Amino acid sequence: MIYDSCVGCVATILDPFAEANAEDAGAGSSKEYVHIRIQQRNGRKSLTTVQGLKKEFSYNKILKDLKKEFCCNGTVVQDPEQGQVIQLQGDQRKNVSTFLVQAGIVKKEHIKIHGF
Repeated sequence: MIYDSCVGCVATILDPFAEANAEDAGAGSSKEYVHIRIQQRNGRKSLTTVQGLKKEFSYNKILKDLKKEFCCNGTVVQDPEQGQVIQLQGDQRKNVSTFLVQAGIVKKEHIKIHGF
């Protein structure tokens, strides 16, 4: 624990994860993030998931372009918590983020890449 002391007052505990928790709590704020994650399957196989895209976009058209661009297979999965999620075979995190920015679907500061 890190303590921050001031003259004449009780030492207060600083939470190093307070900023991250504040971002999670403000999920309903004006900034909607697109989360790009990787999931390990078996051995060297992996799965890239994209969630948080706006509802007005056609997920199937985006998926079609992603599959053609990166020569990989993929699908759109309906998740009860996250809504529609795009799944791609392989580690396509960097490729997907650059594609979404270049296509004008999402701004770079609204993308969060998770994993490893």
